[in-house]
Formats: sequence, structure tokens, C-alpha cells
Amino acid sequence: MKKSFLDNIKGAIFDLDGTMLDSAWVWDQVDGDFLGARGFTVPEDYVDMIAPMGAESAAVYTIERFGLYHENPEDIVREWFDMAKQEYAAQVFCKPYVKEYIESLYQNGVKMAVATSSDRELFLNTLERERLLDRFSAIVTVKDVARGKGFPDIYEEALRRIGTEKSRTVVFEDVLTCVKGAKSGGFPVVAVHDEKSEKNRKELMREADLYIDSFSEILPGY
Repeated sequence: MKKSFLDNIKGAIFDLDGTMLDSAWVWDQVDGDFLGARGFTVPEDYVDMIAPMGAESAAVYTIERFGLYHENPEDIVREWFDMAKQEYAAQVFCKPYVKEYIESLYQNGVKMAVATSSDRELFLNTLERERLLDRFSAIVTVKDVARGKGFPDIYEEALRRIGTEKSRTVVFEDVLTCVKGAKSGGFPVVAVHDEKSEKNRKELMREADLYIDSFSEILPGY
């Protein structure tokens, strides 16, 4: 599908990590440090497996996959957050042209929502620092719905909150599982390049309605 289908949208639902925020490096560091301290290296498929989950579900998955049965999910989540929180507060920024694109949508009356597997404790201050928080009419996390981002639940809830027509509400995602989840709900989807998802580029291009390497490609006037 050509990018012209974005010209008449009324709603937009944005993933955060890897889509809006250049934050994959934080979680690479957290995953490496966390598992390394327990004698494991990060498996190649680990990020793809936990990306659609909330933190609590990811912690349960991690316990089961690595046999960490002496640990509990709450402590693991707290350890992850403590490791990531400082970086989100000071070192996580928007990817290039994200702010400009979101501002262009806002100025054109497009209603926007965040749909993320991340936790408000981490990203709210980042969005406020980046002066984007007030551009969103709704923020939905996987804690607000029954299933993770491999299913359409979170996008359906975001749509319900902003009140736009599904066919004119675009989902922006970077992870293949999440793109498939949004598509299974009947949403038009733009897949956004991120380094951690590069290995899935061909599948992302096939599954999504549009694949972009940068938001500059869809920014009016560029």
C-alpha cells in the first residue's frame, strides 16, 4: 500500500519502545546484565518472545525458560525497572522525526493513543520531557487488557478510548508479533524499522500495509 493512505487518517495508535523511542539499547543492556548475572547469555529469540508481553508476564516467562524457580516475578520486574529507570529518565529520546510527525498529526486534528507493553513508571517522564505527553488522548498498556500485543486487545481498547473509525486509524509498530496482532484486529499498520527487528524486515514488509525506515518518509513536506 502506498503511503498516501496516511493522508486521510483520523486516528493513530503508537507503540513506544523501538517505534517512537530509541530505547532498544536499554533493554538489550538490561537483558544482558540480568541474565549474565545468572550465568546465561541472551537467546536470539528472547526479545521477540517477551516484546508483546507486559513486564509481569515476561518475568513469569523468564523464570520458566531459565529455570529461575527460586525467584519471584515481582522481584524480577523491580530489578528490571531499577536497571532501566535511570536510562529512561535521562538517556532515552525519540527516534528521528517522530516528534515532527506526531506534531503534524496533532495539528491536523488526528486523535492519538499510545499502546505499549512498557510500564507508566518508565515512560511517562520520558514523554513529558520530550513534550509529547499532551499530544496523546489515551495511553493504554497491556495491564489494561486481557491479552498481550500478539492479539488485537490493546489496539481495540486504544481505539475505543479515542473514538475513531478503525479503517481510518493506523497502528505504528516495530515488532513482527505486534504487527500481526494489530492486523488480526483489522487495523491498517505501518511497520517501523528498528535495529532489533531488522532480521524480520521481509516479514514485516509482507505483513504490514507500509514499512518505513524513518518517519521522515511519511512526514509532510519531506
